[in-house]
Amino acid sequence: MKPKIKTLLVFTTLILLTNVDASAQGLPVYDNTNFISFTKSLLESGKQTSQLLKTVKFLQQQKENVDKVNNVIKQLRAVKELALSHQRLFDIVQDDLREIFQSTYIKPHEVTRISESFSDIIENSLMGMEYIEVVLSSDNLRMTDAERASILKKKELESKEMVAEIETKTRRYREIIAFREMQDKMNNRETKY
Repeated sequence: MKPKIKTLLVFTTLILLTNVDASAQGLPVYDNTNFISFTKSLLESGKQTSQLLKTVKFLQQQKENVDKVNNVIKQLRAVKELALSHQRLFDIVQDDLREIFQSTYIKPHEVTRISESFSDIIENSLMGMEYIEVVLSSDNLRMTDAERASILKKKELESKEMVAEIETKTRRYREIIAFREMQDKMNNRETKY
């Protein structure tokens, strides 16, 4: 009876194993050469990734340096424009104002008013230049280069407005002088009747 039980047991085991939905593939088989080359390629791609990260960091630093240089160049251009505007302002005041004051058609009480209006503009100009000097030279003001460039651009526009105002006033006084000169010629002409 023992051989019958053994065969029955083996037979039932085989039936159970064949009826079970077999999903396992068995033990994996590795190819050592493929595994080694895969490991090498992983290491190589890790090195390349590391190099790429270093390159990205370097490029970011260079971009920051270029931005700093651009902001400094903007500041220098703004300072140059400011200097030119202020030089133009002083030239107008020095040359044109002297010409206006030397005119015989400007009355003495007008000289004071004219000189006060021009001196107010010059004083504002000088205060603006002092402020610019503080902005550019003071380390106490925590500003980025872009903020400094923005302030300088604003002051440059203000300076151009002052020059335009001085030119307008000068033109107006010249027109007054020309009108008074023409009026004087009309009043003092000789009549031949």
